[in-house]
Amino acid sequence: MPGSHLARHLRRLAVPSAAAIAVLAALLILPALARDNRPGQFDYFVLSLSWSPTFCAGPDGDRDPSQCAPGRRFAFVVHGLWPQNRDGTWPEFCASRETWVPQKVIEGMMRIMPSKRLIIHQWRKHGSCSGLTIENYFLATRLLFGKVKIPARYLSPQATIQTTPEQLVLDFVKTNRDLTAGMISVQCGNARDTARLSELRICIDRRGDFGQCGAGAQRQCRAQTLVMPPVR
Repeated sequence: MPGSHLARHLRRLAVPSAAAIAVLAALLILPALARDNRPGQFDYFVLSLSWSPTFCAGPDGDRDPSQCAPGRRFAFVVHGLWPQNRDGTWPEFCASRETWVPQKVIEGMMRIMPSKRLIIHQWRKHGSCSGLTIENYFLATRLLFGKVKIPARYLSPQATIQTTPEQLVLDFVKTNRDLTAGMISVQCGNARDTARLSELRICIDRRGDFGQCGAGAQRQCRAQTLVMPPVR
């Protein structure tokens, strides 16, 4: 990444520059295009953003009070940062010498990823394949989440939102410069008429910029009406 490009990137993200430089530099030097479970060998990332009210309305929500207890009031939260390949495959559960996520790292993620169990699972399944250390993987997750501007209507809705998958994508494209529809995937239930939003997935290249999704990440919600429960 050219120096001027990196400088602009850091100013946009408003994070400690030394830490950001270390993470982004690590992303740049990772080998790419392999198709196995060796850490660091993948084509791009998917940043998966979960619609927390949908998760909390389901059976798993009752078992996760840190995210779903009354008054927590989360909207879009990070589900994970996933290494992906353009052919639709992805590495997972890669061998790593780092297996224990430190408590300070967990605490640093709870504002945007409010589930200790999820944080630990995401490292073991996906972060272990990133080629980054635990600290840098979660720092990269915060960097990339901070890069995404959430449209105002989705920040903390007090009433149910009814929209369409296409309109949701359009709202994010309008709010985020350099983001296009081919870089976003909307995930919902299997219903064709009305379904609840589960996730919005944004594809990000190995430089940390928005990028085109590969084959596997382009599967879209097919519902005509997309329902987004309010925060709780």
